Amino acid sequence: MGSSGIGYRPEVDGLRALAVVPVILFHAGFELFRGGFVGVDVFFVISGYLITGILLSDLQQDRFSLVDFYERRARRILPALFLVLAACTPVAWGLLVPSEARSFSQSLASVAVFASNFFFWRSSGYFDTAAELKPLLHTWSLAVEEQYYLFFPLLLAGLWRRHRRWIGPALAGLAIASLLLAEWGRRVQPAAAFYLLPTRGWELLVGASVALWRMRRPAAPAAPWLAEGGGVLGLALLLLALFTFDKRTPFPGVYGLVPTLGTALVLLFAHRATRVGRLFGHRALVGVGLISYSAYLWHQPLLAFARNASEAEPAAPVLAGLVLATFALAYLSWRFVETPFRDRSRVSRRQIFAGAAAGTAACLLLALAGHLTAGFARQRLDAQAYATWQSAVHSPLRDACHTGGARYRPVQQACEYQQGQLSWAVFGDSHAVELAYGLAQALATRGEKLKHFSFSNCVPALTRDETGKFGHCARWTREALALIGATPSIRHVVVTYRIHYDLFGEHARRFPALPDDVDPAERARRWSDYVGVLDTLLGQGKQVTLVLQAPELPRAMERLLLSSARQGDRVVGVDRAWWDARSAYVREHLKDIPAQVRIVDPAGLLCDQHRCHAAGGGTAYYFDDDHLSVAGAAIVAAEVLRLSRP
Repeated sequence: MGSSGIGYRPEVDGLRALAVVPVILFHAGFELFRGGFVGVDVFFVISGYLITGILLSDLQQDRFSLVDFYERRARRILPALFLVLAACTPVAWGLLVPSEARSFSQSLASVAVFASNFFFWRSSGYFDTAAELKPLLHTWSLAVEEQYYLFFPLLLAGLWRRHRRWIGPALAGLAIASLLLAEWGRRVQPAAAFYLLPTRGWELLVGASVALWRMRRPAAPAAPWLAEGGGVLGLALLLLALFTFDKRTPFPGVYGLVPTLGTALVLLFAHRATRVGRLFGHRALVGVGLISYSAYLWHQPLLAFARNASEAEPAAPVLAGLVLATFALAYLSWRFVETPFRDRSRVSRRQIFAGAAAGTAACLLLALAGHLTAGFARQRLDAQAYATWQSAVHSPLRDACHTGGARYRPVQQACEYQQGQLSWAVFGDSHAVELAYGLAQALATRGEKLKHFSFSNCVPALTRDETGKFGHCARWTREALALIGATPSIRHVVVTYRIHYDLFGEHARRFPALPDDVDPAERARRWSDYVGVLDTLLGQGKQVTLVLQAPELPRAMERLLLSSARQGDRVVGVDRAWWDARSAYVREHLKDIPAQVRIVDPAGLLCDQHRCHAAGGGTAYYFDDDHLSVAGAAIVAAEVLRLSRP
């Protein structure tokens, strides 16, 4: 806030309220605000508008200074940010499991240098912690803004001094290029398009263009109907995005025009003489807008820590209480941290820059400690649990050999393991990765090698349309099966899927409830394709082994170790009765499996009559809550080889 060439406008603070409240409610899981994520886009436009207004005012008055600009940014951003980071760090190290605490420490370093958008982009892989469990995930947007403000002031100042009349066309051209890149990027690299400046910068540039327009035309629109209509249309676009967009909406890209143009119209036309301007200028909305930055900082850690502390999703009253706590903390940090530090009479420039350097150094040192100690694993686990934790590892070739998505690795480039005669293949989804590695290790002693085919999140999709929801998976499935069939030396094929998830849905954070999220007709089609894969391989003359899904765990392996759910040297997973109930459909339909197919059931190897085990003898059988570790997969691989003997 504060004055600038475009003046203080209370309706802008009211607009901030419309941005922050839906974001918080969206992250709290309230379905009414399923499009609340667009609040971030609203913030981008507002930021571009306000900061460009300040810069243009300074340039007009010939007082532009990069030092002054970054001092203002430091006063605005850093004090509340460092407070939240300081509050989060001990909670994260005490509450999160070691791998998550280590990841938090790495994210802490990235936040301190405003690179967290890169961190969360690069760590948004298949096995990364779910978004709602990451305490600092929301800082990606701060990183985008600060990266933008490394370049934008210099660009604007250069154009102002040399090619002033080209400022408008330059901003428009950059915005259009960024928008086109975002639309292309969301199709081919959606994670990068979501997190990175080149595909988000256009939203800030929309705000910058509005500021330039208002500077050149400071008077309100002459026609009241135009001001009223423009404001109403802008509000309508914002509400349309908030209440009709959801997680399936392709984003960012052209869909982002709805909230960003809505925000731009409000900024252009909603002034105090209009109905929309008076709405956004209401004292209650302005008050929320004033504390919106602190509210944004606090909400994600509160929600994420609550979810990490609970085995299931917190109840709605708990989430509502956390939302209220967010605004209470936001008021306190705005009142006692933000406001004093923005007062130059109370905190000097030297102090603000020294504090910024000290805060950054402290964050980096804390992050280094968390990283080097692997989330203080040795300090938090006893000797036996620590040894077990060290064995909870996935295949070292997972990143190199597993594929998925629209740009999947061609099947012709599928990994081949070990040396010797190619005679085996492993085929399936992500549950095939460790099995392929473990089986290849065992085959090496026999002078045989194996080809690995696995596609992430790929339900059995043999008969699917390649343009539908499972199109990439379906195309890969047919290509991989065709290649296996065209390779005569491959005599043995092992097939495995996380079939219980495919048939009924995710168990995580809902245990001990039995999920039933898949329509019965869809379930039948997935099972039919599951059997169809086996039929196809048999028709190619292959010897086929089907490995059923291993029992899932109630919580991730690390959490079980921290809770010490042990029986002697074993770590307990789920009750056998729960797993039998989860497996009932599969057991009832095993009669559909061709008789020539050998079947290996990991439950027979990892469970007794009463319980299924997550670890035994200091060895973890899993590395998360459903994927076998290298050691667990080796147990299953040995059974596969035993059954394959003539």
